[in-house]
Amino acid sequence: MKAIVRILSFVLASFVLISCHRHYRSTAYSYVTPKQLSDGLPVDAMYNNGMDTGKIVALTKLILNNTYPNIHSMLILRHGKLIYENYFAGEDEVVGKGYAGYVNHTIDDLHDCRSVSKSFTSACIGIALKQGFIKSIDEPIFSYFKEYAKYFDASKRKITIRNLLTMTSGLKWDENTPYLDPKNSEIQMDGSDDPVQFILSRKLTSVPGTTWNYSGGSATLLGEILRKATGERLDQFARKYLFAPLGIKKYTWEPMLKDKDMTAAAWGLRLRSRDLAKFGLLYMNDGKWGNTQVLDTDWVKQSLSAQVLRPSESPKIVRGYGFQFWTDPLTLPRYKTDFPFAMGRGGQLIIFWRSMDIVLVFTGGNYNRNITGSDIYTAFTHYIVPSVKEMQPYLK
Repeated sequence: MKAIVRILSFVLASFVLISCHRHYRSTAYSYVTPKQLSDGLPVDAMYNNGMDTGKIVALTKLILNNTYPNIHSMLILRHGKLIYENYFAGEDEVVGKGYAGYVNHTIDDLHDCRSVSKSFTSACIGIALKQGFIKSIDEPIFSYFKEYAKYFDASKRKITIRNLLTMTSGLKWDENTPYLDPKNSEIQMDGSDDPVQFILSRKLTSVPGTTWNYSGGSATLLGEILRKATGERLDQFARKYLFAPLGIKKYTWEPMLKDKDMTAAAWGLRLRSRDLAKFGLLYMNDGKWGNTQVLDTDWVKQSLSAQVLRPSESPKIVRGYGFQFWTDPLTLPRYKTDFPFAMGRGGQLIIFWRSMDIVLVFTGGNYNRNITGSDIYTAFTHYIVPSVKEMQPYLK
């Protein structure tokens, strides 16, 4: 229960922003079916898909009155269709460029994905494996970085692509330190003239494959492995093999801060919320989009399943990590399931509610702010969960 509170707090809560009080926005809202565009994303009404619009309308009004501040978009998809879509004005930033002001977010705007970018990087590795560019994710990464041989002792040579995907490389890395602190390892990596050298020069603090530790360096190395295996930068490969099949035409994938020829695999992607929804549906559909099998079904299943366990405050709460995706439990008195999700700082989320065939997409602007879980479980259980009619017997 605490785990899902923590997840949703990235979306539905932050300390109230003083700046929000300077901007008025109406709380008037009535549900309308999302617009049918020529972007390949089918739409339908909530009430045609077993959903109670009243609950979601109430939640929308709470977002509008800043009970849950600085959410920029909320999308709900069920049975492969977009059934709810809304965009909200709020304070925002653009990665690498800083404060963007109070932005009136719309359906066609690009938004920072932040660490959701890691999940897209993982997808590209899966495609490269499917296409035969990469033979196996159990290959040692040393074969891709021989020019850095002096940093590989016998123990480091055991690090595999799988270890990077599951963030179990064993390399010393600290992203628990706030991102505004120059001691944060990702901040140091981003400011390095040679990010790969910075990562590979870290000491080994645990046996590869044994200990989970959150690391943007893992995704960065995955992006460079992809380039060495395919001859194309991560952004170029994604455009051809991932974005084109999904009909994603509008996006940017920013480079690293100093090495402009290296794609920022861990944080640099900017997408429309609808295109985040497409990515979610790709995984909900076991890697298939239309008639194209973009990702192998087994890859999707492994990606969204706990390959390793993450630290947990209770032995009763099992938290996991797949291939650059998180997994946490949702436990209600009469209902239990797991929630795989892609997550980025500031409130960027793609949540897979597989047992109910629902994908949730959120974007937000709560970067570099303390997050509180106050009332979040209540908001989730009182609005999103009971909006699904199949859930009602479990809630009585």
